[in-house]
Amino acid sequence: MFAQSSWYLANLENLEVIKLISKVIKDFASGEIKQASSLFDCYVKLEDYLLKSYYKTASLIVASTKGAAISSGADRSVTEQMYEYGKNLCLSFQVVDDILDFTQSAEQLGKPAGSDLAKGNLTAPVMFALQKEPKLRDIIESEFCKTGSLDEAIELVKQCGGIERTEELAKEKADIAIKSLQCLLQSDLRLGLEDMVMFNLERID
Repeated sequence: MFAQSSWYLANLENLEVIKLISKVIKDFASGEIKQASSLFDCYVKLEDYLLKSYYKTASLIVASTKGAAISSGADRSVTEQMYEYGKNLCLSFQVVDDILDFTQSAEQLGKPAGSDLAKGNLTAPVMFALQKEPKLRDIIESEFCKTGSLDEAIELVKQCGGIERTEELAKEKADIAIKSLQCLLQSDLRLGLEDMVMFNLERID
């Protein structure tokens, strides 16, 4: 896939877009390194989690939304707003995904519920819950060595408001994404971009 994308990228003949999309490959690697170096680390900040999410998920969509604006000849203010749209749409998507990891069944997810937590990948619901429940830190730092400790940690995340506060974060990022679209004229295309943001939030329900 990278070989094919590199070929098509080289044929764009737009240096600014080529540089933008090429950076995605570097961002992917940075995201994986950040995640691997922070497993089971209960002191990781929310900002670091969002940055890792940007590298692993949002970077590609940002390159697509901003790159499309550049290729269309839009002025700098519009291209920057389309950057903000792509970034916040994708961060909202990732945050919703992290909620579903706690609220949906293994059958719905296609993987075991709480699988990120089990691997030591601490997401927003866990970070918010850690602010209220010190016991959760002890369980995570033990790397779930005791039988039933993962299930206990998942329950603590739910009981301590981690899910609700993460929902607020997802909506906050979604609001920023929609406001960024004010740079575009009202049209069916703009409405489609707005609907994409709202469709993501509806996954929580």
